[in-house]
Amino acid sequence: MTTTDDSLPDLGPAAMAVAALVDRVTPDQLDDPTPCPDYAVRNVLGHLSGLSLAFRDAALKHVGPTTDTDPGASLPDIGEDWRPVLAARLTELPAAWRSPGAWDGMTQAGGVTFPAADAGVVALNELVVHGWDLARATGQPYAPEPVDLEVAYTMLSAAAESGEEAGGMFGPPVEVDENASLLDQVIGLSGRDPAWTP
Repeated sequence: MTTTDDSLPDLGPAAMAVAALVDRVTPDQLDDPTPCPDYAVRNVLGHLSGLSLAFRDAALKHVGPTTDTDPGASLPDIGEDWRPVLAARLTELPAAWRSPGAWDGMTQAGGVTFPAADAGVVALNELVVHGWDLARATGQPYAPEPVDLEVAYTMLSAAAESGEEAGGMFGPPVEVDENASLLDQVIGLSGRDPAWTP
């Protein structure tokens, strides 16, 4: 069974967009720099793999080792089988958030206990922003769905207004032109320079 509530975000398009980027990453790009300080492409891939697993289990309310670990506790990396593992996790993640009750009650991710509805939004934002990180680092085009950008913008702008950093690898907002695209505004709010290049 899956939920059909159209009022809830669907992580599928964002996960598919990231999966397409991952599929085109070449072995010689794994050690290239990314917009995330101290993170090479391999580390962003490792982070995407870990967060996909953690937020999948958060949706299913499987609280345990995958959901109670601080993502900043160690530098994420990938194993030899990273490509099929990450592809599978990016398929399982949106499926879990479509399951009945996924957005209800409380759950845990990254060692933080919070409402499942908030966790789902955080998961979507992670996909959108780290998708941009990966695309920019590997020279790929990237165009998230407008509805996903709206969700990310709402979450990040609320965090900025409250004076809080958005957690994880997201730092203080970077100012962008008020006429910038919604994607650039989201990226600026996440603490990145939309003009970043390797």
